[in-house]
Amino acid sequence: MLDTRNEIHRLMRRFEFDSGRAVLKFSLCALAAYAAAAWPEHPGLGDAGRCSLGIVMLGAGLWITEAIPAFAVALLVIGLQIITLGREGGVLAETGDSKAWEDYVRPWSSPPMWLFFGGLVLARAAERTGLDRHVAGRVLAWTRGSPSRLLPAVMALAFVFSMFMSNTATAAMMLAMLRPALASLPEGSKTARALLLGLACAANLGGMATIIGTPPNAIAAALLEDDAPVDFLRWVFLALPPALLLFAVVWALLARPLIREKSTLPPLQEAPREGSGVRRWQRLLTLAVFAVTVLLWMSGEWHGIPTGVVAFVPIVALSMAGVIRKQDMRAIDWDVLILLAGGLSLGVGIEKSGLAEWLAGLVQQAEMPSWQASLVLCLIAGGISNLMSNTAAANILLPVTLVIAQAMGGDADVTMFVVPVALACSTAMALPISTPPNAIVYASGRLRGTDYLAPGLLTLVLGPVLALGWCMIAG
Repeated sequence: MLDTRNEIHRLMRRFEFDSGRAVLKFSLCALAAYAAAAWPEHPGLGDAGRCSLGIVMLGAGLWITEAIPAFAVALLVIGLQIITLGREGGVLAETGDSKAWEDYVRPWSSPPMWLFFGGLVLARAAERTGLDRHVAGRVLAWTRGSPSRLLPAVMALAFVFSMFMSNTATAAMMLAMLRPALASLPEGSKTARALLLGLACAANLGGMATIIGTPPNAIAAALLEDDAPVDFLRWVFLALPPALLLFAVVWALLARPLIREKSTLPPLQEAPREGSGVRRWQRLLTLAVFAVTVLLWMSGEWHGIPTGVVAFVPIVALSMAGVIRKQDMRAIDWDVLILLAGGLSLGVGIEKSGLAEWLAGLVQQAEMPSWQASLVLCLIAGGISNLMSNTAAANILLPVTLVIAQAMGGDADVTMFVVPVALACSTAMALPISTPPNAIVYASGRLRGTDYLAPGLLTLVLGPVLALGWCMIAG
């Protein structure tokens, strides 16, 4: 019989330990942020700039240590900026605007936020109607159990799906479909390892190709809105080629062992459908709305409708048709949208507090060529994204990257800085914890931590070079 009193005491001790560790991490991050902002002299940086620097350092520390959930850090950043910068004695005193605090919450209604929200609605509709599983099942049936066909098919599907939906959902769905085939392979099979690594890497890389593919892309597009707007089609033009090159390199690396290992896989089965009561016409409508929305996003230069406005097409149409219900709206990744808003708000604070101008002065003193500075930032982005959420990494680095690009003046195109750094955040996949797809396939029990190193280090080093090189050529 379960001793409920002992069980409660055990759970309480665990709760106290975890809470104590979180409080300790939070306290150390706050102390380090205060020390970085208050103790050094920082010549030329005013009180508002110091406050902003402290908030940036605190947010970075909390995102790295994961003392509190990432979305909670974003809310804390917004709140601290309102309290310290949007009041008397902060930026408000300099501008004389009694509504200055609204600048830090305005990113909630920015066009990139609506664009990303529209993408989340489309992804949810595809999941509920089973459209994603239907398409995947048709394509995978073509492989007929051949590993040499299955690996590129799995990777291509994961890549395409991740362009328009969560890479986490993509990896989970594809893994469910692969499970019967993986079960037929012996322990330590090179085929199983290649399939799992290929799935994770392709899901990570596919998000690079569109603005809605991953949150760092949306953050970058929002930051560039005033200086050098990047619409849906231009982002695809800048991001898809390096993403495809990385895809080809990873596939070539993983396909080599399959040539020597002869194995035949059983027929793959379609994953069980999530939703119930979905009619065939709703699936067809979802496909039509998906196609129309993407076409409108990619043809903005011709019809003149902003991408943020186009995002209302799937939101309204799918809601009216009953494909998206209120419970589906509740299931959308709102924490991701909060992270986006936190990153954009952080960029506002860096600019309005004077911290941006101060950082620009430091960059000018370094006298570093623009391409070299951009490459260094890309490598930093990829490195820290291996250890923390790529959205959190983008929230920290992209506002600073924009400042550095602006400091370069005529010597640099801001797009050449911001877009490659955002793309570099998606090249981090060298560890099981680097991305959700990595963690999902690792949970299958068929991979070791060292298996990620070869493809992960390859994309970490080659990704920034390809992203920056293509943006310099095509930009």
